[in-house]
Amino acid sequence: MDWQALILSLQLAAATLAVLLPAGLWLGRWLARTPFAGKAWIEALVVLPLVLPPTVLGYYLLVSLGGASPLGAWVREHLGVQLSFNFPGLLIASVIFNVPFLVQPVQRAFEAIPADLAEAAAVSGLSAWQTFWRVELPLAWPGVLSAMVLTFVHTLGEFGVVLMVGGSIPGETRTIAISIYDRVQSFDLAGAHQMALLLLVFSLAAVAASFFASARLAVRR
Repeated sequence: MDWQALILSLQLAAATLAVLLPAGLWLGRWLARTPFAGKAWIEALVVLPLVLPPTVLGYYLLVSLGGASPLGAWVREHLGVQLSFNFPGLLIASVIFNVPFLVQPVQRAFEAIPADLAEAAAVSGLSAWQTFWRVELPLAWPGVLSAMVLTFVHTLGEFGVVLMVGGSIPGETRTIAISIYDRVQSFDLAGAHQMALLLLVFSLAAVAASFFASARLAVRR
């Protein structure tokens, strides 16, 4: 078992969720509640990482974050951080390729809430923030929970984008998915099987737990 790769994967998944959740909540709710011209294009942009081949997305992220790019050069010059083949760049890539896994379930959850509930809350004297926190978020929480679990589990298993942007640097960018690939390449099938089985069991348990929790919340409502 490559414990270093497993710990790095868990750190990446947790950091991705922490960064993406606030923005994803805002974006999902905004798309659910706000009609505007060109909305379909924004929704298509949100879904794009889901339908693009990982190598294509990884290539453009590598080009955008590399030292020769304006962004990569500016960050390296002013912050002293190299974005390509480094954990910060891996985190940026992880946030981008997980956008549809978090935003879409959140959007659908808020779309399922009747609009007149917000109007009733406003008539009752609740502010927009109080309405969101005390009315909308509790009702949307099963969808938000599912989005969080999907994002976390998907980060653990992502391979193509991670390999393109981060490579396979031990302790820095080698996630458990990359480690499984490396073990297969070196014909260590027993080690690869051990890690793959762990990911399979963990992913199944996490998704099942989120469904169970969502069902319990729905019953309570």
